[in-house]
Amino acid sequence: MIGTTPAKLQGVTSLTVSSRPTKARRLLNWSKSFHREAACSCNRYLKEFLEVGGVLTLLEILGMEKIKEEDKKESIRLLQVIANTGRKYKELICESYGVRSIAEFLAKSKSEETQEEVQILMDSLVHGNPKYQNQVYKGLIALLPCASPKAQQLSLQTLRTAQSIIGTTHPSIVDCVLKVLCTMHLEVQYEAIELIKDLVNYDVCQALLKGLVALLIPSVKETSKLQPKILNDSSVPQFTAHLPVFLQQAAAAKAIGVLARSNTSVAEELLHQRVVHSLMAAMGNTDHSNSQRQASLTLEYLVQMFPVVEEHVRRSMGEGLYQLFLVSAPPPEREPRGTPASEGARWPRPGLWPRPSPPLAPPPHPGHAPRRPAHSPQPRPAPPAAQEPPLPRAPGSRPQSNAEDLYMKIDSIQADILAANKVNVSKALCFSGVSHCNSSFHRGAHEPERPAYITYFQKEDTEGKE
Repeated sequence: MIGTTPAKLQGVTSLTVSSRPTKARRLLNWSKSFHREAACSCNRYLKEFLEVGGVLTLLEILGMEKIKEEDKKESIRLLQVIANTGRKYKELICESYGVRSIAEFLAKSKSEETQEEVQILMDSLVHGNPKYQNQVYKGLIALLPCASPKAQQLSLQTLRTAQSIIGTTHPSIVDCVLKVLCTMHLEVQYEAIELIKDLVNYDVCQALLKGLVALLIPSVKETSKLQPKILNDSSVPQFTAHLPVFLQQAAAAKAIGVLARSNTSVAEELLHQRVVHSLMAAMGNTDHSNSQRQASLTLEYLVQMFPVVEEHVRRSMGEGLYQLFLVSAPPPEREPRGTPASEGARWPRPGLWPRPSPPLAPPPHPGHAPRRPAHSPQPRPAPPAAQEPPLPRAPGSRPQSNAEDLYMKIDSIQADILAANKVNVSKALCFSGVSHCNSSFHRGAHEPERPAYITYFQKEDTEGKE
C-alpha cells in the first residue's frame, strides 16, 4: 500500500469514503506511511496527501461507524501532524469543517486514550491560529453539555487555555459552565470550578456570581419535575434521591467558598448579591446533606471574615443554633508537671514545655527530723492548681467550628429556621460605607487586588479624620 501512487488515489473523495469504507481504509493505510515519512521532515508525502483530499478523508473517517476505534485514533494523530506543520494547515483543517467533526467525535468516543489525543489536536488548533481560534473556542463551549464526563473534563481544561489566548468571553459560556456543576463526577466539577476562577477576571463576572447565588435556592418547579411519580403516592414512604439540582446546589456553594477565599473583592460582591441569605437557605435543605455541609463551610468563612455577617447570622439563627454552628475552642488541658508530653498532644513551640521537677532528696532516717540549712529560706506554700495560668493558644488559631458537622446536629425546626431566613446583609453594607459599584466589577489579569472590606470602625476613623 505504501507504493500506491497519488494518481490512483485522486478519485477517493468524501463521497467515495462514505459509500466504500474499504477505500477509506486503504487511504488510511497509505496515510500511515506519510506519518512515518513526516517524522523525517519530508514534505513530499504531505503535499501528495493534501492533493488527494486527505484532510477531508480523515475527517470523514471520524464519523463512520464501520471504522474501528484504533483507526480513528490514527486519523486524529495524522491530523495532529498536519496541524503542527504550520498555520496554513491549521486553517485548512478548520475550513474543512474540521472543528465540528473533531468535537462531535470527542463527545461520542468511548476510549479515553482517543479522547486525550483529540484534546491535543484541539489545543494545537487554538494556538497560532488567529483566524479560526474563535471557532475552536465556540466548539469547546458546545461540548460542555455532552453526556461524556471525560469529554467535559478535557473540554474544560482546553477552554482555560483558549480563554487566556482569546481574551474575550462568549455570552453563552456562563450558562454552559453553571450547568456542568450538576455533574456527579468530581473531576469534572473540579475543572468547572477552576474555569470559574478564571472567568471572574473577565466581563462576565457579574453574571457568573449572580448565577452561582441563584443556584443555592432551586426553584420548586425544578425540584418537583425531577421527582419520580411514585413518590407522589401517599402510601409510599417519602424519600428524595440525589437530584441533579441538589448536586448543582452543593457545587455552587463550594465554588462560592473557593472564590471568596481567593479574592476579598469577590467576597464583597457576593455579599451584595445576598449570598448569606442563600447560603443559610441551602443549609436548611435536609434532602441533601452535602449541600448543607458546603453551604455551612462557606458561611463559616464569611462569618469569620466580615463582622457584619456575624452579627446578622447570629441574630437570625438565635444563640442556641449559632453555638452549634460556631463555638469557641476551650483552652488545652495542662499536663501534670514532671511528666513528658504525649506525642502530638501539643505543638512543638519553644518555651511551652513544662520544666522538669527537681531531684528528690533521700528519705530521712527513722526517728530523726530532717535538718534544714540555716541559710535556706522558709518554703512557700505551693499555689493551688486552679491558679496556674493556662497555656497560650497557638498563633493564628481560630474558634473551633462545628460548621462541617452542623447538618447532623440540627433538627427539623432549626432547619426550617435556616430555610426561611430573611437576612439581608447588602443593606448593612451600604450603611457601613461599602457601596455597590454599578460599573464593571471584573479585574484584569494584571491589575492589583482591590482593598479589603471596610468595617464599621474603619469608617468611623475615616469620618473622624475628615
